[in-house]
Amino acid sequence: MKNKRLMNMNLQYFAQTWNPDNVTVYETKEGKIPDKYNTLIVNEVMENSKIMQLAKYEEMTDKEKKFEYFAEGPGAYWVGEGEKIKTSKPKWLQATMVAKKLGVIIPVSREYLHYKMSDFFTVMQPKIAEAFYKKFDAAALLNTDNPFPQSLEESVVAAANVINGPLTYDNILALEDALGENEFEPNAFISNRKNRTELRSAAQTVGTNVEFIYDRATNTIDGLPVVDLKALAKGELYAGDFNYMFYGIPYNISFKISEDAQLSTLTNEDGTPVNLFEQELVALRATMDVGFMIVKDEAFGKIEPADTPEG
Repeated sequence: MKNKRLMNMNLQYFAQTWNPDNVTVYETKEGKIPDKYNTLIVNEVMENSKIMQLAKYEEMTDKEKKFEYFAEGPGAYWVGEGEKIKTSKPKWLQATMVAKKLGVIIPVSREYLHYKMSDFFTVMQPKIAEAFYKKFDAAALLNTDNPFPQSLEESVVAAANVINGPLTYDNILALEDALGENEFEPNAFISNRKNRTELRSAAQTVGTNVEFIYDRATNTIDGLPVVDLKALAKGELYAGDFNYMFYGIPYNISFKISEDAQLSTLTNEDGTPVNLFEQELVALRATMDVGFMIVKDEAFGKIEPADTPEG
């Protein structure tokens, strides 16, 4: 799997006006996350997001980015003796990617109000990063609370590249063939660890030989890398050419700390909303601008379980 370039933040562009080592959380409840911790959080998001492991990073310095992508390569032609060789130019198309805000809310103990900002974000860095990469993947891949105009799930449906049935040898080859019919070749799969038992039985017999399509030791299908997404339903498997999926991160992460709000989106074990004041908590709300775009729906496909007959 290709290595991903981690975020190289322009610290002068995102210059701070206060020192996180000298300011407490109580004194600064709103603003941009300090540069050092912003970079660490963004890098952790990029290392763990399944999209960011597979898709192409497009640098963004504003909310909207126009860029060109490679749509079609130069053609090659057989020629007869003495004939002039025909040539064609590679085809590039322009796309516009618009960043959308992703917001996460993390309730924490009121004790954190007395922490220095540097200590607070050192503690909160992994929590913020995990919340962001899970939310981004759920939105852009599975179309869950999705602010983007597209998702991987919507693309495979729009392209009619959905195969209904179990994760068999034949169905996996059929999925690859569906992409191949539109001149796309998958370079990775998105699965779930719960699929591994079924995948290990995906095989065909040729003569006296049994050929398995899944390699447990390398976590590959048909020689291609697999990334596992916990949120993906058992029995579902995506494939695609992820050179046609793009993302970008234009700004620093913003934060705001609330002491007295009732969190309607978060509940206690008994189902009641979390009340920060009553429960001696504060809430950290972090927002991150992220761009996401799929430029070719036909480059992606999916296997999903067949509908269970009613009755």
